[in-house]
Amino acid sequence: MGLKVVSTNVGFQFSSPCFTSPKLSNLRKESFMLRSTQVEQISFTESENSLIEALLGIQGRGRSSSPQQLNAVERAVQVLERLGGVPNPTDSNLIEGRWQLIFTTRPGTASPIQRTFVGVDFFSVFQEVYLRSNDPRVCNIVSFSDAIGELKVEAAASIEDGKRILFRFDRAAFSFKFLPFKVPYPVPFKLLGDEAKGWLDTTYLSHSGNLRISRGNKGTTFVLQKQTEPRQRLLTAVSSGKGVREAIDEFISLNRTTGEEDPELEEGEWQMIWNSQTTTDSWIENAANGLMGKQIIGKDGRIKYLVDILLGLKFSMTGSFVKSGSKTFDITMDDAAIIGGPFGYPVELKNKFSLELLYSDEKIRITRGYNKILFVHTRTR
Repeated sequence: MGLKVVSTNVGFQFSSPCFTSPKLSNLRKESFMLRSTQVEQISFTESENSLIEALLGIQGRGRSSSPQQLNAVERAVQVLERLGGVPNPTDSNLIEGRWQLIFTTRPGTASPIQRTFVGVDFFSVFQEVYLRSNDPRVCNIVSFSDAIGELKVEAAASIEDGKRILFRFDRAAFSFKFLPFKVPYPVPFKLLGDEAKGWLDTTYLSHSGNLRISRGNKGTTFVLQKQTEPRQRLLTAVSSGKGVREAIDEFISLNRTTGEEDPELEEGEWQMIWNSQTTTDSWIENAANGLMGKQIIGKDGRIKYLVDILLGLKFSMTGSFVKSGSKTFDITMDDAAIIGGPFGYPVELKNKFSLELLYSDEKIRITRGYNKILFVHTRTR
């Protein structure tokens, strides 16, 4: 979805069609999408799955991505563009509809308004593409929340060829739930001339109609989905702080029949990104209970908590785990220290609890641990 500045500080344009998102379950080429009370199974190619996997864990629709993450996404995008999807996507009905922006690179000319809206996970960003009507349009929407309302920027659209959509933005307005009328967005589109124009190339459209890659006239790349897959919805909920428990329930429900019957704690470094604790203890108690920082699963049943404190100091606590059931583990943490460089100061802390592994794959893990608290971790290594 192309978001383009139409005036240096006041306007923005989305240069791509509606967003759609595929749903994945586990690490397979199948995804499950929830529609009403039904779960619909959708298949994806290996190359499409590679892009979706690369996007998992990227916050702010690309705003907070590392160079390694950006490189992985760009490689996956280039593979799909070389392979090709639906021929002449602008001639296909699959391009029609409402799409959600999942990822975008940001051009150097992006305005503060564009960066504010697109880079904040609290807002949802959509694009509606309707080319087969008496009034062809590309509409770009920033949804602030169900309770607040949205900003809708509209453009008259036309098809140049099988890949390119031309557009000219001509109206925009805020729709607030607490007002019975729309509030005009103060951009004089008619006075902007060519600055209100742009184009969007759809360089990949999946045969399922659920994934699209577009490149805009400002050199920006966009990844759009018609429905986001469960892991993406969960991570977005964590980032925005809205509906995390509901997203966890949906995600676990969708994967209940497809997950491993006897899962293991996978080795690696896992970053804690969310927990359900509502009360806060001292930082050292939180660190000792795994409510902060990273969790490192080692070989031979070893486990470590690692928390960056400040000025190079770290809190480290190690222990062991033993499998006690098909999805449960007994955890014993008994060796804590404050570490600074080569030096360590022992801390008298011990902790024992049972950990239930609710879901785990190569990217994300959901557990119920200390004091029945829910945890969401993402793999960092």
